[in-house]
Amino acid sequence: MKKTLLSIMISTATLTAGAQTSSASAIDQKVDALLSKMTPEEKVGQMTQISVEAFLKTTGGKLNEPHEFDMPKLEEAIKKYKVGSILNVGGNAQTLEVWRKRIETIQKLALQDRLKIPVLYGIDAIRGNNYTLDAVMFPQQIAQAASFNREMAKKAAEVAAYETRASFIPWNFSPVLDLGRQPVWPRIWETYGEDPYLIAEMGKSAIEGYHGKGEVIDKYHVAACLKHYMGYSMPLSGHDRTPAWIPERELREYFLPQFAEAVKAGAKTVMVNSAEINGTPVHASKHILTDILKGELQFKGFVVSDWQDIQYLYQRHRVAKDNKEAVAMAVNAGIDMSMVPTDFTFTEDLIALVKEGKVPVQRIDDAVRRILKVKYEVGLFESPSGRAKDYPLFNGQEHNRLNYDLASECITLLKNTNNVLPLAKGKRILVTGPSANSMRSLNGGWARIWQGDTSDETEKGKNTILEAVRNVFGADHVDYAPGVDFEKPIDLQDVVAKAAQADVIVLCIGETSYTETPGNIEDLRISDPQIDLAKALAATGKPIIFVLTEGRPRVISSIEPLSTAVLHTYLLGNEGGNVVADVLAGKINPSGKLPYTYPRHTNSLLPYYHKYTETLKFDEAAGYNPQWEFGFGLSYTNFSYSNLKLSSSKLSSDGTITVSVDVANVGKVGGKESVLLFVSDEVASITPEVKRLRGFEKVELQPGEKKTVSFTIDREKLSFINAGLERVTEPGDFTVTVGGLKAAFKYE
Repeated sequence: MKKTLLSIMISTATLTAGAQTSSASAIDQKVDALLSKMTPEEKVGQMTQISVEAFLKTTGGKLNEPHEFDMPKLEEAIKKYKVGSILNVGGNAQTLEVWRKRIETIQKLALQDRLKIPVLYGIDAIRGNNYTLDAVMFPQQIAQAASFNREMAKKAAEVAAYETRASFIPWNFSPVLDLGRQPVWPRIWETYGEDPYLIAEMGKSAIEGYHGKGEVIDKYHVAACLKHYMGYSMPLSGHDRTPAWIPERELREYFLPQFAEAVKAGAKTVMVNSAEINGTPVHASKHILTDILKGELQFKGFVVSDWQDIQYLYQRHRVAKDNKEAVAMAVNAGIDMSMVPTDFTFTEDLIALVKEGKVPVQRIDDAVRRILKVKYEVGLFESPSGRAKDYPLFNGQEHNRLNYDLASECITLLKNTNNVLPLAKGKRILVTGPSANSMRSLNGGWARIWQGDTSDETEKGKNTILEAVRNVFGADHVDYAPGVDFEKPIDLQDVVAKAAQADVIVLCIGETSYTETPGNIEDLRISDPQIDLAKALAATGKPIIFVLTEGRPRVISSIEPLSTAVLHTYLLGNEGGNVVADVLAGKINPSGKLPYTYPRHTNSLLPYYHKYTETLKFDEAAGYNPQWEFGFGLSYTNFSYSNLKLSSSKLSSDGTITVSVDVANVGKVGGKESVLLFVSDEVASITPEVKRLRGFEKVELQPGEKKTVSFTIDREKLSFINAGLERVTEPGDFTVTVGGLKAAFKYE
């Protein structure tokens, strides 16, 4: 009998009904009983997280492949220092078998200890279990956001959880809930875009997929970790881990809501912003970590630092004189677990601080209680590792088909002059550009290795754009020349000569893989060699289809007029090549919409929810005038909007208004449309934005088909943070906009 992920999860839910009915109070009782038996050293050990490479054998300074434990080092960590958590960051991806042996070895040692507390292993499986070879790698978050499809995001998270748990790993450092509003920032592709509501909705869907249902997480799901709380994504320079200057009103208006919603959705762990806000490193901010997160939001899980960030309080930020002072500062601020990451200085200094009374025992107990509770909730005490036979669907057909289907809903058509796409059969195609034959440009970072720079080797069984186009259109109809690399020319004469023989040019441009600080850039423009290539090809007079493969929106205004069509792929993952080829052929009708504002100029980086003084009406020289606006995306069919209705023209404080609109497919092919609801506050005590996204739904329509899409508005959806840092909804006039149609109502 064929097994599916759904059937396995249903049967598991039945088998584990007893575990799922374990009440929070029962777990709390177990935690308190265990905590009462622990020594200070054992407690501090639980608060310590070490990266696994500290315990791996090396040869000539490089990790052995496949990875092997240096057992005395691992035993020292677990038996002497009582380390409660391990993570994987460095090194290459390992096989499923290596991972399972790794976790079993760790847990065997942990269970030999006096209290038999399992180790909690965490990993960056941010769009699939990418540190395990052959695991499915879905589109990155920024691409998933372009789908505007909550259900698909949930399904992808379910599979990511399943395949992560197949490696016996119960904790995933995902989702990223940072606000992707600063396009220079090298981690924008890890976000769900620039809108707080979109981020919150996609984030909640991911958490539901990761966690499954119930207080106790079963063997097919993982604990989620919200990151990077908060304000990390808005450095003034655009460079990773550099200072941000964000007034608290803005923090609460744009950066906090998605974390608040995720906490309500049951998130169990939170990772902290590595940088500083208004001169205070967030790892040292009791206001942000304790007052807001644990106080106002009532977060009951535990807070983990990011990589080495407690040490950085004295090494980089210089707010502490040494490691001991930094540890006291961070733990007293609200950090529960330190991603140290490769030594025991945190453990040693924190033990001393407790003995000296500089960190209260109550603070230690609170942190350890939170950590132990999560360990119980992920089922570690019942099953510290796992059973290989429970995961037959790993990298199976069902999971890979979902990957293709999700990527199909992410890819975004930004331009299609004279309906050049889809391409007619028999066309002679030249595929060119530095990302045309690269899996790195489809996957980005966090792809088997931190920087994703091994994808061309590890994913060689998948199709690049070039390979997929040859498969779909026939190798005899497809020629190839790279023309340039991302940063240097290769052979412009060769590519121009081949262009002369082609009917159409598919120009694949953008970025290679990167993440975090190595991805910092000085110029948001697409690189000069790629600009030169586009101009050289345009001189041939042949139609050019731009295929953008990039983690952030690189400015292309100098060459965009040279294109006949533009496809934005973001970072589509391992099915990206196939999806691009099928869109070119018309087998897929693109339905993605931009989850951020695509800038036209490097010095005009305004989001769609800009203020009225930032519009062209008031700033004729440099007002809001992007290349493409948030929410923009074309289709191979046409959709018409009509009959916009409000159930009432007035909204009371305890009431709701239903907004409905008819959406029809008036074209010749079936397609999917993301229906976006925007609301404008006409007058407010804080200068209002031009509009804000307050709802979205994706519908599928066949030619001639019409559906009514409805949304509900209440006062919460109209609220904002006022000058007193309170969330309020002020009486006044509001305007609803859907698909170009407008309707007005009053809040009284």
